[in-house]
Amino acid sequence: MQFPPKNVFISDNPRNMTVNTTSLSFRNKAILAPMVRVGTLPMRLLALDYGADIVYCEELIDIKMLQCKRVVNEMLGTVDFVAPNERVVFRTCEREKDHVVFQMGTADAERALAVAKLVENDVAGVDVNMGCPKEYSTKGGMGAALLSDPDKIESILTTLVKGICKPVTCKIRILPSKEETISLVKKIERAGVAAVAVHGRKKEERPQHPVHCDVIKAISEAVSIPVIANGGSHDFIKEYSDIKVFQQVTAASSVMVARAAMWNPSVFRKEGPWPLKDVMQEYIKYAVRYDNHYTNTKYCLCQMLREQLENAQGKKLHAAQSMQEICEAFEMSSFYQETSALLEAKKASSEANNQDEEDHSEDSDVIKMAVKFDKREYPPQITPKMCLLEWCRKEKHPQPVYETVERPLDRLFCSIVTVAEQKYRSTLWEKSKKLAEQAAAIACLRTLGLPEGKWNEEANHLVNKRKRQDQEHLNNGEHGNDLVAKAACKKTHFLPGASNPSVS
Repeated sequence: MQFPPKNVFISDNPRNMTVNTTSLSFRNKAILAPMVRVGTLPMRLLALDYGADIVYCEELIDIKMLQCKRVVNEMLGTVDFVAPNERVVFRTCEREKDHVVFQMGTADAERALAVAKLVENDVAGVDVNMGCPKEYSTKGGMGAALLSDPDKIESILTTLVKGICKPVTCKIRILPSKEETISLVKKIERAGVAAVAVHGRKKEERPQHPVHCDVIKAISEAVSIPVIANGGSHDFIKEYSDIKVFQQVTAASSVMVARAAMWNPSVFRKEGPWPLKDVMQEYIKYAVRYDNHYTNTKYCLCQMLREQLENAQGKKLHAAQSMQEICEAFEMSSFYQETSALLEAKKASSEANNQDEEDHSEDSDVIKMAVKFDKREYPPQITPKMCLLEWCRKEKHPQPVYETVERPLDRLFCSIVTVAEQKYRSTLWEKSKKLAEQAAAIACLRTLGLPEGKWNEEANHLVNKRKRQDQEHLNNGEHGNDLVAKAACKKTHFLPGASNPSVS
């Protein structure tokens, strides 16, 4: 039986793929900086369109990434790293494969290496965040907290450099003194990294504080690896020519742009920035095409609008509660409808192909029936699973065994129940594991000509039995889960990349 859809492939070990060994150069590059909530796929692609040479994703925490499964989503043309709760933690695509650097938050060399191995075939490089001063990062010993532990920095970077084939970089802030900073960067250089990004402020300093160009320059002159200057948006960078000025002032190999790119990613355009209205519309197009969550899309657009949030369009954006409403605020309703229709048609076509494959799959030993479970047709606390379990006990058969899988593309479930060495399932996919198992039980009961517990069936003697059991539990002080349901033996299998819902 083939449950996975044709257009979704899942791999626990992406290293069995062909490795892209193209070396990424960090000299004379204009780079989109890693920015939390901003550096998602639409922003990265837009920055590349406008002329950025390299784009960093937002910092992603190692522990969270290690819970993810790698899913190839051919409907969107993306590679998704999906968490157990079905949230896409990191999404990338072929367009940026040779340009995107994956930045992680970590304080452990082995976890860092595990994450790097998970993503290395889908990115151009791997970076370790050693400069974020925010509490959510430092309290875990990550970000700027690493600056006070040079030995741990060396351990993490050395492990990564030796363990993966893609270039490794790190991003730091400057230390209290110029000498301390240079000493640290030299230690980083000895670890074998391809480049180091230096935010020219101390960890306690904020954007309104002047960037220390002299320190970045001293670092650039002290080491041979590329130094990427960062922190110039407030004092220097308003358009592309300013990027070159900042590079010259710091003597850096390259420049990393954060807030200036967040405000208008066309800052990378050599011919000069585009009007903000056009930039925002292009951003929205990417967000719709790649199914970016509307809350993230809204946040990034708000950063671009800034002082214009109080005008009519800004107020519409602020009130928007869906991607459709965001598009309406920017007079892009037609684009949203057309793109959504195309994606839905693609999804429907894929599902039809999947259903056809399932109908012709070699699971002739499974008895199939197109049935669904509607709890409104059953008395309270009575289900087909209970009826099937009761029948198995009466006939002295082994308890029913349920095998349930989730289809990653649409997150629907299907279950097979084995009773007396025969398998049964519904051909209809359900929204939850519980519903899928009930449908499988119905398919079995109807095939065997047994009552399934509906209001109009004689099997409602289970209602009275249930009431007696509940009363006995109360009398005995037992307030736990129902013993009848608990006795059912459930053998649940989830596809790699699928979530792990709670057991019914």
